[in-house]
Amino acid sequence: MVGLKPSDVPPTTAVKFLGAGTAACFADLLTFPLDTAKVRLQIQGENQAAQAARGVQYRGVVGTILTMVRTEGLRSPYNGLVAGLHRQMSFASIRIGLYDSVKQIYTPKGADHSSIATRILAGCTTGAMAVTCAQPTDVVKIRFQASVALGPGSDRKYSGTMDAYRTIAREEGLRGLWKDNFPCHFVSAFGAGFCATVVASPVDVVKTRYMNSPPGQYRSPLHCMLKMVVHEGPTAFYKGFTPSFLRLGSWNVTMFVTYEQMQRALMKVQMLRESPF
Repeated sequence: MVGLKPSDVPPTTAVKFLGAGTAACFADLLTFPLDTAKVRLQIQGENQAAQAARGVQYRGVVGTILTMVRTEGLRSPYNGLVAGLHRQMSFASIRIGLYDSVKQIYTPKGADHSSIATRILAGCTTGAMAVTCAQPTDVVKIRFQASVALGPGSDRKYSGTMDAYRTIAREEGLRGLWKDNFPCHFVSAFGAGFCATVVASPVDVVKTRYMNSPPGQYRSPLHCMLKMVVHEGPTAFYKGFTPSFLRLGSWNVTMFVTYEQMQRALMKVQMLRESPF
């Protein structure tokens, strides 16, 4: 390795794992208010009586963020950030950081390149692993983003992130932390840009409402979807579309640029540690 630059040395699995998680957290820090705005717009109209009592109406990306800041304080767009960072460290680290290693397992010995089928299989495997591990963090993140803190009328029921994990597990059982949303994340994880937002938005809206719902409100994701259609019409599936699209694009750019730099930096540190001089 002497005489080589960090960019010339293939990053190790540990470097990819740590780099992907750290880069994803950095991307989340920059784009989290867009994600919170998306969640608020997605659940708007679900409980019209409570919303009317609070007198809060969200309009557009900027309008939603400004309304939250005005009525709930400057920190409100970052509600659920801790759980969001938990999610990125588990989800991105596995889905992106372990992808190459899993792909090698599926690649036949002696093969120069991985086939399309092998890459799809590796993507599905790491995607499924990531969803399974990160699911509780996603549930808690959405609960915090959706809850409104307005003094005596607040619907905030968790004192902190760890309290949310414990409360959901105690009141809804461990299954409450793993509410079924694999198709939602599958679509979101393997799409990109505008097309991904168009395809994933209906599933993402259902996912948000289902994860945020108290026990008994919806019998299943399908029941949630049907209630949305009946009470709010098909356009409800595209609530929060703009912040979702903006966040997806900016998150991917930030994440992958940071991921590349993180890999180089970590490999440089590793080479310095291994160098005899």
